[in-house]
Amino acid sequence: MMLSRVAEKLYWMTRFMERAEDTSRLINAVTLMTLDMPGDATFGWDSLLKVAGLDELFFEHYPEANESAVMRFLIQDERNPSSIMTCIAHARENTRTFREVLPWESWEWVNELYLFAKKALPGELDRRQRYEVLQGIIRRRQSIVGLLSGTMSSDDAYQFLRLGRNIERADMTSRILDVSHAVILPTDTPAGEQYNDLLWMNILKALSAYQMYRRHISVHASSTQVIGLLLHDLRFPRTINHCLTEIADVVQALPQPESVMVSVRTSQDMLASANSEALAKAGLHEFIDQLQIGLTRIDTALRERYFRLPEIQRPSPSAEGASDSE
Repeated sequence: MMLSRVAEKLYWMTRFMERAEDTSRLINAVTLMTLDMPGDATFGWDSLLKVAGLDELFFEHYPEANESAVMRFLIQDERNPSSIMTCIAHARENTRTFREVLPWESWEWVNELYLFAKKALPGELDRRQRYEVLQGIIRRRQSIVGLLSGTMSSDDAYQFLRLGRNIERADMTSRILDVSHAVILPTDTPAGEQYNDLLWMNILKALSAYQMYRRHISVHASSTQVIGLLLHDLRFPRTINHCLTEIADVVQALPQPESVMVSVRTSQDMLASANSEALAKAGLHEFIDQLQIGLTRIDTALRERYFRLPEIQRPSPSAEGASDSE
């Protein structure tokens, strides 16, 4: 078992990277939705902040939740610890600090992502420019995932990378699924019904799930079937069920996993009991809230079991230097 501090840094390195990618996916889902919206539909930018779990922090710094302010806050604002630019910077620093346990090329690729984002993100971008820049971030992050999975041994270091990636991915998939809550559609009109199909199709596209949905389920994107896929499917790597299964596989192979597995199984049981047809009619937002609480409990259990050593086991400051906790 590797040192607690190294394991935690690797866990957070991949969480930051996944958060940057998936926040890009979330914003691009919104961009596709707003480009396709009928004229009498509106998008609740404050609701998007709630979906991201950042509404309180946003209003500490901005008086109004309009598109320009929300995009600046989510993409580049250093006061937001979950902004895309902040996450990439944190991931870069963690990679630099512990690159001896990672493939040699990983530092170069993470640094290249950082330099790309630093150059492309400052300033105002229109919707289409923003979409293309964020797609560039997604592609570069996907290359890093491929590098790590294709060139790392399946040792403890890689397992903590898997843990961080799948916890963050499950959380962000649930948030992208919940973005439908932010669209206020005209009711009982053909335009509203047509856009509802586009909304779910755009959610699939944001998760790179549209082609797999068409292959395995249908050419038409219905709310019930999209919710069912993103919650329950085991074949697609961005579904919540797939992520929880990956988490369980990793945790069970770690020393003394019992306390963490209690939280994992609780989330798996809750997911197994979910009815996608019922959630499509009502209660999706509330169910996702509960899923996110469950993921937070898994994260807390992981930290307490593997990252917080008893005081007697901690190296002295002279042996390791000052801590740079996340």
